[in-house]
Amino acid sequence: MTAGGQQERSKGELIASIAGRVPGRNLHAQVLWQMGVAIVGGHYPEGSILPTDSELLAQFSVSRTVLREVLKTLAAKGMIEARARIGTRVLPRQRWNLFDTDVLAWHFETGPDVDLLRSLSEVRIGVEVESAGLAALRRSDEQAEALIACAIRMGEAKTPEEFARTDLQFHRTVAEASRNPFMASVSALVEFALTAAFTISSPVEDDAAMAATVKAHGRIAEAIRAGEPEEARAAMKAVISEGFARAASRL
Repeated sequence: MTAGGQQERSKGELIASIAGRVPGRNLHAQVLWQMGVAIVGGHYPEGSILPTDSELLAQFSVSRTVLREVLKTLAAKGMIEARARIGTRVLPRQRWNLFDTDVLAWHFETGPDVDLLRSLSEVRIGVEVESAGLAALRRSDEQAEALIACAIRMGEAKTPEEFARTDLQFHRTVAEASRNPFMASVSALVEFALTAAFTISSPVEDDAAMAATVKAHGRIAEAIRAGEPEEARAAMKAVISEGFARAASRL
């Protein structure tokens, strides 16, 4: 891996660590990372045929067993498909499993575009807005107080990473407070993408944006504590929309 590639991987590892995941460092993980980034970044375009096994073995200097497992993993993620007498083809992007943390990591390694962030915000609005409404009806007293405390800690964050960790914890707590296991599961699926988006949209270096963001999360927390589902839904939608706008302006 080149020095630039290592720098990019470090960024991905940072995001993964915020989300509570540690990328593997064995040969399989290293080759998977490089091939995944190459596919997402367009080095191997959609519809193209990957180099032969012999070429890939020479390129990565790994055993046939390691390469075979890497290709199986990419196939399981919906990114490639092997066909007899044709070779291994890169599948269209719409076939890729975007809920997979590796696939999401590779998108953020290569630099997410506005369309990806917009799609993510649309998924969040579809799930988290209702989650906030349910939380207002079902939360425990402990969860209500935890949300208030989390909103306060957001205002004390000194780095984008610290802000992202606290923001992620806030949204996890809302999902748990909804008492809907499907809501919590869907939120867990997109946690890596949320972490990356929170890191990009962090308002830590902008005092006005920081104050507005903390106030907006406080609005969600207060609505949930007060048992006001419609206010909680409106506040959550505003937070997601404003976060997307802030992140999009930075790309």
